[in-house]
Formats: sequence, structure tokens, C-alpha cells
Amino acid sequence: MEQLFAFASNNGMLSAVWVALVVMIIGITIKMKMSPIKQLSTQELTFLMNREEGIALDIRKEKEFKAGHILDAINLTGEKITKKDFTSLEKYKDKPIIVVCASGMSAAQTANDLHKVGFSRVSVLKGGMGSWSSAGLPVAK
Repeated sequence: MEQLFAFASNNGMLSAVWVALVVMIIGITIKMKMSPIKQLSTQELTFLMNREEGIALDIRKEKEFKAGHILDAINLTGEKITKKDFTSLEKYKDKPIIVVCASGMSAAQTANDLHKVGFSRVSVLKGGMGSWSSAGLPVAK
């Protein structure tokens, strides 16, 4: 324990960066747990689509969507997302909507935007289309 304190006092900047990283990781974890937007596994997405008539909302570019997408998925163009034009989704307002992107990173912002305009059951596919494909699940073209 003495060595840890000696190291921290001799390497103040390095120790400060380490503490900042730990605090940020804890903060992000708490934020994710408290968020109304949940990250779902491929199995949970399949369950929502089959049992609760959930909708997979694919936000990738049209070319990527046509190359392969989740069965019955709806493609929402980047232009509509930028303008926050979700009128084409109004009939699905009370159904589970799972936002899917390429890797699971950009879907969160779209999911938050949907939640802000009144879509109550919005989630994100963890790992995006990459996790769906790597799980060997069916893809429509």
C-alpha cells in the first residue's frame, strides 16, 4: 500500500488521469443503467419482434440496408434522422422500436431523439448489425 502512495505522489499527472478515467467509467455505467433507452441482445430483439410485434429500425445508409438487413426491418434515412422527421413511424408509437446501426454506436442518439418526441418503448441493438450477422441470424436482401 505504501508503494501505491509513493507512486501516486511521484507521478501526480499519471495518477490524476487514472482517477479521471475510473470516474468517467463509473459515470457512464450509471448513466446507462438510469437511461430509458436500453441496449438489447440479438435474442431480446428477436423476442420483442416475435412476441410483441416490435419494429427493427435500421438507420444505416440505404446501400448498406439493401446489402443485408434484419427481416421486416424499416430503413430510416439519414436525412429524416437529421431533420428529426419521424412521421413515418407514428403508427408504431406504442410498439417496441429497436434502433439498429452498423456497430451499435450511432443508434443511441436516434433512440434518444425518438424517446424525446414521444416514442415510449425505444431500445438499441447492442453491437448493431455486426452482432446480428456474427450470431448467424437471418438477413434479408
